Amino acid sequence: MAPVATNDTVQDQVSTGPVKDGVAQAVKLYNPFYSPTSGTDGNDGDYKYAKYKPFWPDVKWEPLKDFPVTDSAHSADPEKKSLLSAASSVTHITPVIGTELLGIDLRQLSKSQKDELALLVAERGVVFFRDQEISIHEQLELARHFGPLHKHATTPIPREPGLEEVHVVYTDGTRRPDSAAFSKLDLWHSDVSYERQPPSTTSFKVITSPPYGGDTLWSSGYALYSSFSPGFQKYLEGLSAVHSGVAQADGARAAGQTVRREPVETVHPVVRVHPVTGWKSVYVNPGFTRRIVGVPKAESDAILSLLFHQIAENPDFQVRYKWQPNSISIWDNRIVTHSATYDFFPHPRHALRATPHGERPTSVADFERTTGRVAKDWQKDLWEKQGIAADVPAPRDGPRGYND
Repeated sequence: MAPVATNDTVQDQVSTGPVKDGVAQAVKLYNPFYSPTSGTDGNDGDYKYAKYKPFWPDVKWEPLKDFPVTDSAHSADPEKKSLLSAASSVTHITPVIGTELLGIDLRQLSKSQKDELALLVAERGVVFFRDQEISIHEQLELARHFGPLHKHATTPIPREPGLEEVHVVYTDGTRRPDSAAFSKLDLWHSDVSYERQPPSTTSFKVITSPPYGGDTLWSSGYALYSSFSPGFQKYLEGLSAVHSGVAQADGARAAGQTVRREPVETVHPVVRVHPVTGWKSVYVNPGFTRRIVGVPKAESDAILSLLFHQIAENPDFQVRYKWQPNSISIWDNRIVTHSATYDFFPHPRHALRATPHGERPTSVADFERTTGRVAKDWQKDLWEKQGIAADVPAPRDGPRGYND
């Protein structure tokens, strides 16, 4: 696959511009997702969150090393009574993905509630909260409950010192997006999936939102896996893919920014198993997955194209969330991909992300060998728990039972 970038990526692109003296002039196309605004819009004095605007430190970090991670959801009550009883309402936004909890103050969670939150996120993909006064320091402390925090090698951190573990998402009216620079499919990604131990239970707080637009969408890797035929599922389970951070680093250098840690390329299974739920999930994304290992290029391109288009275009797998100031989403980067909409220019949008590392992605074969458990198909497992026969074929003749 040709390298593509995500909204984590900094990449300048060049196209043919106006003709001067008979010579076409090169014009840089700035995709705001690839090349974030500098945060120098001149409004710092009036902006209450100026200290959280983007900053690119000129420092170098050592390569990441492997470390043990134990998912806190292993300790959770399967019924999540402590967490759910504290909520004033629990709303599943779609049958497949996304739950909103109201009446919860994330600053007040007990250990058992944090463990149950990790399990709920692992089961539902992403969980949403409104009206959260949690500070960025408290957000980081909550994130540490789920794992050691990732420090991004190229994207901005806040100006305020001591917040190197915070990923800043900031866009204002100083740069108009150019749709010629990117396709919407390219922007779907799982955060820094090229790391040896990619992120797990990730939190994202919007501190300034546009009056409309700027929504985020998530797509379920569980549902994607479950949608395929048994033969194709088995085929995917035997594949691995290369995830690369090289294009992201190259884009940062092209923009004159320091690459704080050298980029890596890592091979991960195409189907991974969540360590707690035991459900199988497709683990590729347009942003960082480059090729399938050990198959002809034409085959790799066809497989990844199918998976990427299903991630981005199948609404049955997705949930879409409208942000308000102080809204927080917590999602499991191991089992969902996501993408933002950039439809709010020239309004500002500002958010802060805390990103815990998870375990190294585990293939179906390795999960079953090391745990003694049988990895499961998400949809079949849920149906069986409801007493529904999962292997009954759908009717081929007569009414389909669907009309809209």
